[in-house]
Amino acid sequence: MCTASNYITDKHYFGRNFDYEISYNERVTITPRNYEFKYRKIDDVKSHYAIIGIAAGIDEYPLYYDACNEKGLSIAGLNFEGNAVYNGCENNMINIAPFELIPYILSSASTVFEARKLLGEINLVDINFADELPLSPLHWMLSDNSGKSIVVEPLEDGLKIYDNPVGVLTNNPPFDKQLFTLNNYRNLSNRNPENTFGQNIDLDEYSRGMGAIGLPGDLSSSSRFAKVAFTRANSHSSGDEASSVSQFFHILGSVEQQNGCTFIDDPDLFEYTIYTSCYNTNDGILYYRTYNNSQITAVSLANEDLNSKDLINYLLINDEQIKFIN
Repeated sequence: MCTASNYITDKHYFGRNFDYEISYNERVTITPRNYEFKYRKIDDVKSHYAIIGIAAGIDEYPLYYDACNEKGLSIAGLNFEGNAVYNGCENNMINIAPFELIPYILSSASTVFEARKLLGEINLVDINFADELPLSPLHWMLSDNSGKSIVVEPLEDGLKIYDNPVGVLTNNPPFDKQLFTLNNYRNLSNRNPENTFGQNIDLDEYSRGMGAIGLPGDLSSSSRFAKVAFTRANSHSSGDEASSVSQFFHILGSVEQQNGCTFIDDPDLFEYTIYTSCYNTNDGILYYRTYNNSQITAVSLANEDLNSKDLINYLLINDEQIKFIN
């Protein structure tokens, strides 16, 4: 279960909480312009936009969970169990495996508009990355430097593309239903409400924040969708980089999962927020923090040889970085 969001100040920011019970040795992976992408059903691509993101540390192929290219287009894939449907190959379509979608889109699209045109020709094919690594059921959120965002969902009746006016995605149910449920919270506000309970009943404002009474706080995907949509819509920060990045982490921090609060079938495993990512898509900077390291770490595309043919990897820093001042 995960949460993705964008945020716009002087620049555009995009990222996600990656919530799961097992880590796959996640790492920051930079794909330079001349790394050769090999695809299962279409021609390989030898030259493309440079990409930075967080990927599974499993193979030399960049299995991106979320990523951004040098033009500022960003994507995150989130769990969509019970709804995602992948197909067999189809004639006259671009047949790609779901794990190839992020590299394919970020290789050549620079905006959501361009990505949407590509998506109209794509058929997501049911091909596992490896026998020991079956496909994950996913849907995707895309966003670009303009702040425009869409959601892509592979459903039984085809690949659906939705405009995303709230700049948020979680998991189930499908996005159009998630968006509709926000109607249940249209009375919420960042201001304390007037007393409309009854004309002759004197009720006190005993606390700040009473305008948000009814905002869900549990860890279900629908509740996280409403919570982060409200938090994002009412967020305030300065437009400078430090303030913007800090606020973005606070937005996603409003729905982070603590280890032990989400039980699964294994008594020794709990779902928790393994990492949180934040991309400054204008400048190609990836910021992240992990469950056991609350310090923000940054990696910049500008500091790498983007014309290389070899992947560039940085292991996530998972140990807490504590600064003593005495």
